[in-house]
Amino acid sequence: MQAFLQPSSRPVVTRLGALWKSDPIAVALTAVTFAVHAALAHRYDVFGDELYFIVCGRHPAFGYVDQPPLVPLLSAGLYALGAQTWLLRLPAVLAAAALVWVTIALVRLLGGKNAAATCAGIAAALAPMLAGLTATFNTTTLEPLAWTLVAYGVARAAVREDWRALLWTGAVAGIALEGKYAIALWLAVVAFGLLLTAERRIFKRPELWIGAIIAAAIVAPSLIWQSVHGWPFAELIHNSATKNVVLSTPAFVVRQIVALNPFFAPLWIAGATAPFLMRTMARVRFLSIAFVAAFVALMVLHGKDYYVAAAYPAAFALGAVALESIVTATWFRVGYMTLAVLVSLVVLPAALPILSPEHLVRYEARFRTRAPQMRFEGDSKLGVNFGFQFGWHEMVRKIAEAYAAIPPAQRRHTSILVDDYAEAAAIDVYGAPLGLPPALSGHNQYFLWGLRGQDPIDILYVHGNRVLNPDGRYRLHPVGAQCRQSIPLGMTTSRFAMAFEDRKMLSLCLAMQPRLADIWPSLRFIY
Repeated sequence: MQAFLQPSSRPVVTRLGALWKSDPIAVALTAVTFAVHAALAHRYDVFGDELYFIVCGRHPAFGYVDQPPLVPLLSAGLYALGAQTWLLRLPAVLAAAALVWVTIALVRLLGGKNAAATCAGIAAALAPMLAGLTATFNTTTLEPLAWTLVAYGVARAAVREDWRALLWTGAVAGIALEGKYAIALWLAVVAFGLLLTAERRIFKRPELWIGAIIAAAIVAPSLIWQSVHGWPFAELIHNSATKNVVLSTPAFVVRQIVALNPFFAPLWIAGATAPFLMRTMARVRFLSIAFVAAFVALMVLHGKDYYVAAAYPAAFALGAVALESIVTATWFRVGYMTLAVLVSLVVLPAALPILSPEHLVRYEARFRTRAPQMRFEGDSKLGVNFGFQFGWHEMVRKIAEAYAAIPPAQRRHTSILVDDYAEAAAIDVYGAPLGLPPALSGHNQYFLWGLRGQDPIDILYVHGNRVLNPDGRYRLHPVGAQCRQSIPLGMTTSRFAMAFEDRKMLSLCLAMQPRLADIWPSLRFIY
């Protein structure tokens, strides 16, 4: 892996040929993974969060209410190159492919041969939960790759005493923290694992602390932004506890087994246990401790089931190396992995946009693959990972029709107010060519942007009958009670949109009193 990353004057074709000779299994599995994800990247429309990231990135900052700056800045930059879904999701495609490569690199580092490399690589590529994280470009997309790179870097220091690996591991950690703060948990449990094993000797290495300084320097601007703005991300974490579906301990474990593919369960279970049973793997016991600690912590804290997904590739690598020395019958290896691949292929339509929406509805109903993540998903036709990609164009067109129906003189002092950041972002991304002004919302980052240079007298507001509070309860929309007169202007409809984003009412609030600027603080909604 490191040899490939080193600069060279050799022609690209020569280098690729050398790469193929060095590890054809890694090259083949990585290439296939890239091809599959690239072919599917444009299948559905832009995800609601992706729209939000694009708009956030158009307002460059060192941080945002609900995420660090890396994903928003990349999203805005890539979308500006062509407004293409496949281009927006290129980092996700690359992350899916690179994860396979790094997982196999970890197998090779631990002495695994071709059987272990194939097994771990296939698991990293086809585990449905991991595949689903790279179906769109979001703050979780880069986590499996980043966590596995950190595992590889620290393991390289432990196994080969390559202390320079700790330096670039620090850089990886810093960049990952600028993508999502959750990798702090992985860094903590890896450190915990080191402290509990003989590899605590790594703490004596200056490279480790230099790497930590590099990571801290990279993430510092984002943390300073959070501090200056009163740590809104901490408030978001607190409020979000009320919206997620809380799983019991047995349900959490079962969900992990099913969503990762039951045939891959022996891999990660072996990864969690084998280093304590096999002397040859003693130096990476800290990774097993880290995996188990992350698993237990997220289960106890009632994190969403996919929060622990990023820890699995390292466990796959450990387990594959261990089982390779135990299961030696080629016929059994081939037969077992064939069954694992077939099961993943059956389940993958629940993770990747393989089917048309019409067929996907029937698929989810037949195989019961839909697992609600949020309490307010309601009777949506599709799960949120797919349903949140539908309805945005229809909604914006309907809003544009309603806005155009307002007399021009009145339209000049009319603003558009919506419930949440996804609706607001859809208007900002798709509405400008239709003559719509920047959208207003009290949700997350949109609240900080305020009225965006507008001072409306009338409000075209897009709303349901009720608005969800951070405590999980509903209240009447705050704008309706402030209107001298509220005129209905229609309703949005979309066949496959999420239930909470469908059939939104469009109302024209005339002569709002008090003015929107006066009640703006009451619209603050971090969730």
